[in-house]
Order: sequence, then structure tokens, then C-alpha cells
Amino acid sequence: MAGDPSSELETTLYEAAGGMPFFVSLVDAFYEGIVTDAVLLPLYPADDLHGARHRLTLFLAQYWGGPTTYMDERGHPKLRMRHMPFHVGPAERDHWLLHMAAAVERVTQPGPIRDALMGYFVPAAEHLRNDTGLPISSARPA
Repeated sequence: MAGDPSSELETTLYEAAGGMPFFVSLVDAFYEGIVTDAVLLPLYPADDLHGARHRLTLFLAQYWGGPTTYMDERGHPKLRMRHMPFHVGPAERDHWLLHMAAAVERVTQPGPIRDALMGYFVPAAEHLRNDTGLPISSARPA
């Protein structure tokens, strides 16, 4: 029925931001910082930087309402498990957020899209930390 608000589809952030080209631009801007970062670059396999870019682009596009290509290619994101082999402490988190915030600022205008992205990235970066700085006492020999 025309005019029925319940029949209108909600626009996803993926659509509102400009679809896949937006996420490609965001990730490209992010990796411009990564390739010069002495803290983060060593965490990336030298022969797979292109693959890492591709996976991040697909993940973010899917997360924000785009195609399910990431899931089709890789299965469930399992972000904590996939990041566990890499040391992600406060310094890595902060460097990652620095580059992502710069990328978001570069490819968005102030407003709801920027706010939504950063509202996700800040807690997600903290969630992926696997080094709290505390000793794991159960791993010590008796």
C-alpha cells in the first residue's frame, strides 16, 4: 500500500555510503597508513597484503549490508579467532584505530555514516585485543 511506512525498505549503510566503491576507497585509505606503520606492517604477511585488503573490504561491505561475498569465500568472520595468531595489544589497537579513523575522515563527511563507522571501529578494535598486558599465570611452570 502506497504511503505505508512499514512497506518502505530501510537503506543500509552500505547503500547510503555508495556501495562497494566506498568500501574499496575506505580500505585503500586505511592501508596507505598501514604500509608505513612500523608497529602494524610486520603483522601482515608480506606476500598477502593484497589479500588482507581484499578480505577487509569484503568483510566491511558485508557487515554494513552489502553482498555476502566475504561469507561465501571465507565462512563466518570469527574475527577474534582469525586475529589470535597476531599480537594485538594496546599499541597495535591504537595504531589500527589511528589509521582507520584517518581513512574514515578522508572518505566521509561529518555525519551519520562517519559516526556509525567509528561507533563500530572503536569497540571492535578493543574487542580484538588478545594481549591485556597481564601475565597468564596458568601457563607458568609450577
